[in-house]
Amino acid sequence: MSIQRVKSKWAKTKIMLKSDYLRQYMPPTKLFGRGSLHGMLSQYGMVYVKPINGTFGNGVIRVERTTTPSLGYRYQLDTKIMFFPTFEQLYQKIVKQKKNRSYIVQKGIHLLKHQKRRFDIRVMVQKNLSNHWEATGIIGRLAHPAKIVTNYHSGGTPMALERLMSDHTNHAELASFKNRLRKLSINIANNLQAAYPNIKEIGVDIAIDATLHPWILEVNTYPDPYIFRKLPDQSIFQRIYRYAAAYGRFKKRSSRP
Repeated sequence: MSIQRVKSKWAKTKIMLKSDYLRQYMPPTKLFGRGSLHGMLSQYGMVYVKPINGTFGNGVIRVERTTTPSLGYRYQLDTKIMFFPTFEQLYQKIVKQKKNRSYIVQKGIHLLKHQKRRFDIRVMVQKNLSNHWEATGIIGRLAHPAKIVTNYHSGGTPMALERLMSDHTNHAELASFKNRLRKLSINIANNLQAAYPNIKEIGVDIAIDATLHPWILEVNTYPDPYIFRKLPDQSIFQRIYRYAAAYGRFKKRSSRP
């Protein structure tokens, strides 16, 4: 049985929003349009505009209302930063950037920082050898200083969560927090499986705000397992690889160790 991949961020979002439990962890998200962008910027001050079918953080735009150096809007794509005095100028720039692709608008979460750099969390959830969902790995992703996304392919640095959270939690708090992340991520897997029976793995990207509340940013049904090689504990990657090999992830990539 082949592994099912689900590319649409919007399709996965709509499924998760049906769950009362998951909804409390999801930033408000809407399909991109003039009204949704204007309304969400007015309400939240900062949003992320994302391609529905994008990968590796490509095409993600951070938009926020500004008061300095002047009233208007700040736009950042990759390392390019622009300012627009009016909403209409901002909107037309995004329309030109996205071309004919479908986008979503998501409430921006102000991420926790480590050494002045933003970070978020990737949780790996897989079908184990007993065909049950298991949270097999948790890793932090430290953003490149000049970028808005944390993805490894966009210059982010995979790093142990213990190191990134050292300024924000003690040992006991972090252990409890990691258990919360595992429970949340397994719940996501079960919800998505109801709609997509052949998924075997998910990578859950989670933002943490200043109150240590987790927010589900995105769910990937074909996550990169190799970032977990960066963890000091090599047994985590070995288990991830063992499970992935068992459900057929590496049939076409068997040359990699």
